[in-house]
Amino acid sequence: MLYYLFGYLDRVFDFPGAQVFQYISFRAAMAVITSLIISLYFGKRWIGYLNRRQVGETVRDLGLEGQLEKQGTPTMGGLIILASLIIPTLLFAELTNTYVILMLFTAVWLGGLGFIDDYIKVFKRDKRGLSGKTKVIGQVFLGLVVASTMYFDNSIVMREKPRDFKQVVGNVVAEGPASRFMVEESKVTKTTIPFIKNNEFDYAVLLRWLGPGYEKWAFLIFIPIVILIIVGVSNGANLTDGMDGLAVGTSAIIGATLGILAWVSGNIIFADYLNIMYLPNSGELTIFISAFVGANIGFLWYNSYPAQVFMGDTGSLALGGIIAVFAIIIRKELLIPILCGIFLAESLSVILQVSWFKYTRQKYGVGRRIFKMSPLHHHYQKLGYSEPKIVLRFLIVGVMLSVLTIITLKLR
Repeated sequence: MLYYLFGYLDRVFDFPGAQVFQYISFRAAMAVITSLIISLYFGKRWIGYLNRRQVGETVRDLGLEGQLEKQGTPTMGGLIILASLIIPTLLFAELTNTYVILMLFTAVWLGGLGFIDDYIKVFKRDKRGLSGKTKVIGQVFLGLVVASTMYFDNSIVMREKPRDFKQVVGNVVAEGPASRFMVEESKVTKTTIPFIKNNEFDYAVLLRWLGPGYEKWAFLIFIPIVILIIVGVSNGANLTDGMDGLAVGTSAIIGATLGILAWVSGNIIFADYLNIMYLPNSGELTIFISAFVGANIGFLWYNSYPAQVFMGDTGSLALGGIIAVFAIIIRKELLIPILCGIFLAESLSVILQVSWFKYTRQKYGVGRRIFKMSPLHHHYQKLGYSEPKIVLRFLIVGVMLSVLTIITLKLR
């Protein structure tokens, strides 16, 4: 909104300083600051309201040190994250941008899905909440919307020639810098393969066995892949949300990394220098992801050990979904196993634990476990590590994985 207001003031009244709102870097910085202010201000009041309503978390006795002390801690704090994310985006981003619209829809849809689950658990006193099947259906629907929009919307293209090429590259002729982007590329089924030179991969080639014209059926492979990624990462973030500050801290680190990737992908000069896909208009995503990082850091103020509030599924489902959709939009989804390594490890620990337990129970009559407890962070808690130490070390690993992700831009 402010983006359009100051754009109008600049065009009509030549208002001093209004032109600064045209710079993505300025609006991204303002989004971070605004999201921090909203989360700190709104968070304190929301926590107070939840305490007055006695909206507390019900904690099962899992035999973990300090676990029962969390009993009664306010939940549904994910609303703090969503408010701190959505409001700055509405204020500073270009709201006609298809990428921004998709990200806002993702936040509202998954946040709403998680809110319904939390509401049933807390206010209806039904510990089951929404069924797992219902949550997956909601995630699948989001995947259908995102994939279909990316595939069929003509405004989403790659390596498109800029409208005014000379303005972008400083009056340099076509043979100069960024000349490889002169050809318009409309295929949206391409993505980036890390550690490979000329690292563009088209999902459509997986259907080459169909014969001539196989490209027109690319959506048959693209849409299921998008759905699988969204469901996997969203649930991975949900599983990670088991210790104070773990999920939100990890998400902030991932968000900052995605912001860097989005900014260079949406800038024709840097995209040419790094030899990566140029995604026209994707630079606006930097404002959204900046607000995302600010919202997570602001929530961490109240969620750090000992937590004053939990995010609940309102936050955890939305965080994972936002990260997944964002990575897909900027064509970096194959980097998710590296960037979201914490989420992946947490998910795999649960899958391995459950699978091995069922297998050994069927074969030997007694179920056996690989880990002392899953998800993985509880395994270390059972080993005697304190919760703050586990969280801090997981975050350090998250930073290392983020650095490795950024290095993939040049390490091929």
